[in-house]
Amino acid sequence: METRSMGDSNAMYTLDEALSSVGFGKYQGLLLAFGGLGWVGEAMELMILSFIGSAVQYEWHLSPGQKSLISIVVFAGMLVGAYLWGIISDKYGRKKAILGVSTITAIAGLLSAFSPNYMSLITLRCIAGVGLGGMHVFSSWFLEFVPTRNRGAWMIVFSCFWTLGTIAGAALAWIVMPNFGWRWFVALSSGPSFILLFLYSLAPESPRFLCMKGRTNDALNILEKAASLNGTTLQTGILVPDQNQDHCNEFEASANTYLLSRRSDKASCSMLFVLFSPKLIRTNILVWFLYFGNAFSYYGIVLLTSELSSDQSKCTAIALPSKNSQNTSLYVDSFVTSLAEFPGLVFSAFVVDRVGRKLSMIIMFILAMLLLLPLLIHQNEIVTTTSLFGARAFVSGTFGVAWIYAPEVYPTNIRSTGVGIASAFGKIGGMVCPLVAVGLVDNCQQTYAVILFQVTILATALSVLLSPFETNGKKLTDILVIDDH
Repeated sequence: METRSMGDSNAMYTLDEALSSVGFGKYQGLLLAFGGLGWVGEAMELMILSFIGSAVQYEWHLSPGQKSLISIVVFAGMLVGAYLWGIISDKYGRKKAILGVSTITAIAGLLSAFSPNYMSLITLRCIAGVGLGGMHVFSSWFLEFVPTRNRGAWMIVFSCFWTLGTIAGAALAWIVMPNFGWRWFVALSSGPSFILLFLYSLAPESPRFLCMKGRTNDALNILEKAASLNGTTLQTGILVPDQNQDHCNEFEASANTYLLSRRSDKASCSMLFVLFSPKLIRTNILVWFLYFGNAFSYYGIVLLTSELSSDQSKCTAIALPSKNSQNTSLYVDSFVTSLAEFPGLVFSAFVVDRVGRKLSMIIMFILAMLLLLPLLIHQNEIVTTTSLFGARAFVSGTFGVAWIYAPEVYPTNIRSTGVGIASAFGKIGGMVCPLVAVGLVDNCQQTYAVILFQVTILATALSVLLSPFETNGKKLTDILVIDDH
């Protein structure tokens, strides 16, 4: 099929113009499935934290602190991995980072199932966390194939794969753990990462990254394949990096103007120098807090579901099971609250391109905070599950929008690094969270735990409000302006 349109063969066009011509079609659909599988794998690996703690605690006679450490070491590994894979992605390419992420997650995840003792489990889960920390590369990779006008809605669709992973993880635990134990559950949860390795050779490199590295012919070949598969045409002319079309020499200090572009690139400027330049300090701090607060709140609700299902009876003078604190209520509550993410994502998809990224997140944060109000006191299972269902719906919705917003804020040359560091702050939030959700609820301090989550949610909403950028409808850019003095 002819993939080039007739026109001036000497005309120049940018990657954004090329992506608009290619459109969103079958090609992006296949990329969506591949990248989404990465998020399914991450979600399933993290859902492990909600289920195996009590089983391992009983088998190896662990203390509550040792039980919490199983979750903490995963997030510690993710903290390291988030930064590491961001650097690798921006320096060597999205595809190579994806290979490393999938390999480490798959192997360490599977080996965890064969852990002979507590220390080996802790070590292997931490290594798996290093791999999981790079899953943000999938979102940056997919984002760079999507035309501007489709970006908001399709990135929300991409986020749905995380929800599919949480549902699959809860369903797998419900089926496997009561019958076969936690080891089979852990082993089967590594399946998506192995599938990614099998399909890796079919995945293309990001054309935006290739253009950044001066490999425009390689980028053009990928765009031609995309146009062919989509049944569209790619204009004739010369594909040029977007920054070469930017004739602005100054950094526009307006919140209504996308501020992350410049006329020329300086090879001597390291990615970290650019990322921590004065022009991005405010944005960095607010995005970091957005990820920290969002992750703290999200994992708080996930772990709160687990803890209220397994431990609330202790606080109401009802005897706990003598053998294993896992019970049917835990699986049911986890499965039902995982389903909550779908309406949250549908809501966010509806508002994200209509009211913008920032207002969408603020609205959903406030709604999530209000839905946690009934849990300030102990409630029956129906009220508890309903409240957690609603709160998780909106917090997962804000997570979906945040995963659009951060990659849009940062330019291509530091996108994965910027998102990786922001993601690392999210991992810190996830690492601290088990100490709160498990510790406070385990000590019958549910009210204080819920208040802390509500305060965090409101503070996170404030950080979004103060953020200087609204990225809705803006083109992705490649290079940040760096002053010469």
